Amino acid sequence: MSLRGALKLIHRSNLGIMCSVSPASRVCVKIAAPHTRHSSSEDISRYPVPNKKNLPFDIVELMEEVEQKGGFLPNVFKVLAHRPDEFRAFFSYYNALMNKESGGLSKADRELIVVATSAHNHCLYCVISHSALHRIYSKKPLLADQVAVNYRVADLTAREKAMLDFALTVCRSETITEEHFSTLEAHGFDREDIWDISAIAAFFALSNRMAHLTDMRPNTEFYNMGRVPRDKAKASDGQVKGE
Repeated sequence: MSLRGALKLIHRSNLGIMCSVSPASRVCVKIAAPHTRHSSSEDISRYPVPNKKNLPFDIVELMEEVEQKGGFLPNVFKVLAHRPDEFRAFFSYYNALMNKESGGLSKADRELIVVATSAHNHCLYCVISHSALHRIYSKKPLLADQVAVNYRVADLTAREKAMLDFALTVCRSETITEEHFSTLEAHGFDREDIWDISAIAAFFALSNRMAHLTDMRPNTEFYNMGRVPRDKAKASDGQVKGE
């Protein structure tokens, strides 16, 4: 399956993807010297960000589709394009975990796992970007912020609390026992759901660490996403309400 085909589900939310820059139509960023921060306006990575004209066609095609449908291109696309083969592997696995249509985890559940484990791993990029996606999917503008600070005092259901307790157990590389399975099963999760929780926590441990390595910066668009109803946001920008 092509990279574009493997990631087609990403765009259904019309948000682009998980981790998202401005609606500039082209990713034409000057390549900085290795191991230095960019001096340009797109100061998003300590590694060189390639010009799109130097990237393989399938990656450029995906970037342009994400930007067109989401309104901006997530910085993670630009940063990880530094290594095209790893870019493809990363987003293929991301899509398999976060956009699957089966299983007992909702999209909001999946994003909440990312927020909680990324907060534990002190990953600014993933906390900001996945909090935005959680707000969109859950329609709850406050919960991701609460989880990012301290999920134990957040307004979670008992099911969500059990899910995040286990996700953090995986995140901290603690021993998994049958008691963990029993606890989760008592809250309605089956063993495939438990695999999903674990895989998301494990995958984003990788993502968090790559974000630390590259000093990946969140897109400004993420900070306000999902906080204000869309019609009100448009009205505040001087546009016709409900347009």
